[in-house]
Amino acid sequence: MEVKDLAYKYKQYVIDMRREFHSNPEVSFKEFKTSKRIKEELKYAGIEFQDIASTGVLATIKGKKHGKTILLRADMDALQLEECTNFEYKSKNKGIMHACGHDGHIAMLLGAAKILNDLKDKINGTVKLVFQPAEEIGEGAKKVIEEGGLEGVDSVFAMHLWSDLECGKVSVEEGPRMSAGDVFKIKVKGKGGHGALPHECIDSVVVASSIIMNLQSIVSRQIDPLESAVVTVGSLKSGSRFNIIANEAILEGVTRCFDDNIRSNFPSQIENIAKNIAAAYNAEAQLEYKFITPVTFNDSKCSSIAQKSLIKLLGEEGISKMKKMTVTEDFAFYLEKVPGVLAFVGVKNPEKHAIYPQHSEKYTIDEDALEIGASLYAQYAIDFLNS
Repeated sequence: MEVKDLAYKYKQYVIDMRREFHSNPEVSFKEFKTSKRIKEELKYAGIEFQDIASTGVLATIKGKKHGKTILLRADMDALQLEECTNFEYKSKNKGIMHACGHDGHIAMLLGAAKILNDLKDKINGTVKLVFQPAEEIGEGAKKVIEEGGLEGVDSVFAMHLWSDLECGKVSVEEGPRMSAGDVFKIKVKGKGGHGALPHECIDSVVVASSIIMNLQSIVSRQIDPLESAVVTVGSLKSGSRFNIIANEAILEGVTRCFDDNIRSNFPSQIENIAKNIAAAYNAEAQLEYKFITPVTFNDSKCSSIAQKSLIKLLGEEGISKMKKMTVTEDFAFYLEKVPGVLAFVGVKNPEKHAIYPQHSEKYTIDEDALEIGASLYAQYAIDFLNS
């Protein structure tokens, strides 16, 4: 049997597994039951595995002949979000939901494991499959790499179920696909007092508001308008009562870009605005800046192999083009070390109410995409190793 035939054979298995994981979501580095179920399925299939990265699982399928090694990756963690759907398999864990497709990623990789295990006599080389924890906090990939998950690996491949892409379409093009993403915190120190006597105080809320407005000038006036960049303040916390002027305000935000020079300049640009605006009000501002996730960059040769794999499965009409996006993926850490591809697999289908974006409390998918994903995992692995 070919990959496509086996993917059809295991289609219901993959759907059932996705629904089981969807019902039992777990947050980053606490994917204990998820990890246990993955290991049970791998053991039942006779596939070797080991623990990695705390709650992660690293499985290995060796082909009949020696050759290269490829790593296939699926992330496991869910989001802290209350699900608002009516599915029988909706989340059983209050305040936690698989709203980003990771449940499907796990299920597709388990399906691919079965396919590849059935076809291992036709494989030249070794397939590693990593079920990775903690993608949502940008920590899981680094831990896998630190613990040797990439040792001896020649290529990496992952996919993301994507709500803006129609089911039946897949994007695997080369180049930057997702941006670098970092976080910052600004602490503003003022002088508290009575709300009716502002002249005796230094109002941290006013200072923080001015900082927020002026931070927008980084993108509009300090960065080449032909480059993509984002500076967003998503949280402002200050004050305890309507008639008290707060002595402190805390801003938290994110930056996004595709250029290393822009990324390296963000801290000084943000700090310069924050400190000088604060000084103008006789306040103080301190910046904490953390570099989190690099740019997700698809290798050109690997992208070419992935396109050929996709044509085998779906034909030319299955290939779709997508613009790069200012969202992040910690799969980027693998791609910094080893050439590979992150594929975007469409799950949008209005007829099945699969219309809501990633991270929505109503997020769902067209489950027909799971068969496509499982087959693409396997087909790319075989094509890369046998090329």
